[in-house]
Amino acid sequence: MKSFYMFMSVAIVLAATSARAAQSEIKVDLKLDASDFVVGERIRGVIDVVNSSPDRIAVGTSRIIDGKRSVKEVVEGRDRLFVEVFRSSDRSQLTRIDSRPFVSPFFIDSGEGQKLETFLGDHYALREPSRYMAKPVLVHDGMRYEGQPRVFDVVEGVKVGGAMQMFVTSRGLRREFDIVYWSRNGSEHLFLKAQDAGASTKVWETRDLGAILRIDKPTVSIMRTGEVVVLHRLNRDQFVRSEFWSLPKALEFRTREAVADPDTAGTARVRELYKDGGVAPKQNPWWKFW
Repeated sequence: MKSFYMFMSVAIVLAATSARAAQSEIKVDLKLDASDFVVGERIRGVIDVVNSSPDRIAVGTSRIIDGKRSVKEVVEGRDRLFVEVFRSSDRSQLTRIDSRPFVSPFFIDSGEGQKLETFLGDHYALREPSRYMAKPVLVHDGMRYEGQPRVFDVVEGVKVGGAMQMFVTSRGLRREFDIVYWSRNGSEHLFLKAQDAGASTKVWETRDLGAILRIDKPTVSIMRTGEVVVLHRLNRDQFVRSEFWSLPKALEFRTREAVADPDTAGTARVRELYKDGGVAPKQNPWWKFW
């Protein structure tokens, strides 16, 4: 009987050691584009999977080119890759709002790795300002491999302007635009938020319009033909003009371009001439400033 217990103890230890070794053979990690996201953003992240196991990891189905013309299907595996999201305040797990896969189908052979793009806002209702935690999970051969949780905040942003659009062909529908700013990656960025009211209550994707220098107040202009134009200052010499198509059932980004500030365009041209060598700068002794 004593030898039996000793055998069982050794077996348990070996099983635990094997489990730890197996778990270290596959690593999964998640990196988000930022630590703060404005309400309505898709919240982009990149899942990094490293496969040091002897097996192939296969998630979903995908097509590979065999030779020059032949295309064949990769057999769907039972492996799954997803991200769990929790509310940071009470650690409660959020329920997914759809069943679409988090990433495109892929496979990773032994000794290889892959980075995969995902958007958390497509799978969870992250429209309530709060702090959340996102944890990547890979299920392979019945085993669960987890990455470190990543903390991020969903914020309203600081409102600096807005406008309302009415539609002649859709009475009762009005679209409310808000422009807000928030700090991102060491600089302040401007965002466009849009939400329908009246006949519809759809909340549209929030768009990052880029860095802003808060000297002039940004503006939103709505044209009769459906164009929505946001103008904001990028730096001392330039503005950014962002244009969208806004129709009753669509809101699409069109163009984004930098335009010169007419008040400083002449000064900017003078600086270019100095840089290109077209004008020799005036030389003064170091003690003279004029």
